[in-house]
Amino acid sequence: GLPAALPALPLELTVLYNSLLFTVGASNSAIEGEADGIRQGLLRVLEACGSCGQDLSMEELWQKVLREVTVGELQAPLHRLGALQAAWWLAAGRLGSVAGLFQLLSAAEDTGRGHCSEGQNELLSLLKAWRVPAERASLPLVQSAEDLKEILCTAAAFLQGLQELEAGNFPTALSFLQEAAGGLCSKKVLAEIYTCLGCCAQQMGKPQTALQYLKRALQVDFQCLSALSHAAVVYHELGEMDAELQALALLYEALEKKPPAAASSSPYFLIQTELLVHTPTHTSLLRHRHPSEVKYLLAQRCLQHGRVTDAVEHYLDFLALLQEGIQQQVPLDGSSTLPRIPEVFLEAASALEQAGRHKDAITMCEEVIRRTTDLIPRILRVEERLELPECPLPGAGLAGGLLSQKKESLCCLAWRTAGYLHQGWAWAKLGNSKEAITQFSRCLSDLLRVQLQGPATEPTENLQPEVQVLQKIRLLSLIGRGTQFLELGRHKEALLDFQHGLQVSPGDPAATSYLVQALWKLDRKQEAAAQWQKLSQSSPGEQEGKERFRHVPFSFRPLPLYLVLCLEQAMFPHSETLASTIQDYLGTAAQDTSS
Repeated sequence: GLPAALPALPLELTVLYNSLLFTVGASNSAIEGEADGIRQGLLRVLEACGSCGQDLSMEELWQKVLREVTVGELQAPLHRLGALQAAWWLAAGRLGSVAGLFQLLSAAEDTGRGHCSEGQNELLSLLKAWRVPAERASLPLVQSAEDLKEILCTAAAFLQGLQELEAGNFPTALSFLQEAAGGLCSKKVLAEIYTCLGCCAQQMGKPQTALQYLKRALQVDFQCLSALSHAAVVYHELGEMDAELQALALLYEALEKKPPAAASSSPYFLIQTELLVHTPTHTSLLRHRHPSEVKYLLAQRCLQHGRVTDAVEHYLDFLALLQEGIQQQVPLDGSSTLPRIPEVFLEAASALEQAGRHKDAITMCEEVIRRTTDLIPRILRVEERLELPECPLPGAGLAGGLLSQKKESLCCLAWRTAGYLHQGWAWAKLGNSKEAITQFSRCLSDLLRVQLQGPATEPTENLQPEVQVLQKIRLLSLIGRGTQFLELGRHKEALLDFQHGLQVSPGDPAATSYLVQALWKLDRKQEAAAQWQKLSQSSPGEQEGKERFRHVPFSFRPLPLYLVLCLEQAMFPHSETLASTIQDYLGTAAQDTSS
């Protein structure tokens, strides 16, 4: 409450500097908001000089103080307070305000020093050039201005690297992050910087360089689990399956354990780089995966690479985790990479089938069918292409809600029918063709709920993804039921299913091959030979393309993992035998004709 006095201001500003540092250090949390103490200190300086600035913004207040206050004893305390202000503005991402402030500080100290040479970053050049003016004597400081300057330089480089990374300017981002890696920071921050460098190199198409940075991050701080997570992604891109699975296994093990308190190799500072850097990009890149996400990823990768026994173990472990409570297993901030739970059940069923545990797979699918029964309307009318108008119209919110509801119903229908599809193939593997036909028929019956509205000539590749999945399920069910009809000697019914399959997906090689087999068994050999010739006359490029994309529905959109096994089961297994038989028939027919 005492009036401001020039002789006491150096002491007052130094005490303010120390107290603000103690406040930040005691909270040990990211700096947010404005530093009201700095504003009050600047107003006290203006008051002592016979001026005022109550209505000014912080930038304007600093300009007024540094241009009007020329008292030599106040320069060093004001410069230190300016460095603290820079810390607050860096934490808020106001890099332009920081650069403007240090231009003023440099001009106040030396009008010839504040210009950066060509090719250098202005902010970093200003920070590096800045010096606190000399003073006769100073009270003890809890953190020196030189140490604070080094931390500001590291934080400024780190923040600008993150900004450039988000903008997609990867070479520039790499340069800033390398600058930050050479600055003053703790082990934890250095590991984070190396992790960001690894992500940057990965985006630049340099996976080996990315791995070097990520390994360096783990060497610096073995608790930097985000580096291990990104390393698994890079190994996946490189196709190094064993290394990827090993990284994921280590990550899961580390996440399950309670980490020890982090040790710091740098001197303790009240203001540290980690308190100044907390942008969305930083949070996203360094997010720790939840243990359940890693466990699912292990299961998925093992299933994709044919490690069926491991896949079953991981899926069952994951489902056990879910029983502990979905809220505890899935992040609530929307950042989870987990699929919908019915898809996980269906993938687990697929793994169980491949492991020969067909009855367990049937039970798993029954759970999906039971839980989705009441979620699907009897009739589901959908447009083949569901699109919202670009410009919001009256009632657009309601339309969006209806769109979302229909998409959800389509997803539920896909899960339910996929459950029946898996059960059909499982019963077929158990040798029970009648029960398999029942499940395939239930699948096809459920699919009749969908009534597509739109042009009859709508190209298949323009169908919305959910409808494409349902069309693929329809095709696989028709092929599956047809194969079981063949097993029972009901060749006419099998032929009808294969014909309907070709209506769903014209030219499908599996449906065509089975159609040829059914015609042959019905002694319609001439038709069978004609269909086989039509199939074999497909251009090599087209046939190779079909093989390459056999796990992709219609328009090359990825097929859900839970349908891949069904697609493989539907592939015709006797191509060479059938081809040889028909070639013999055609050869005999040609000889008869010539004779």
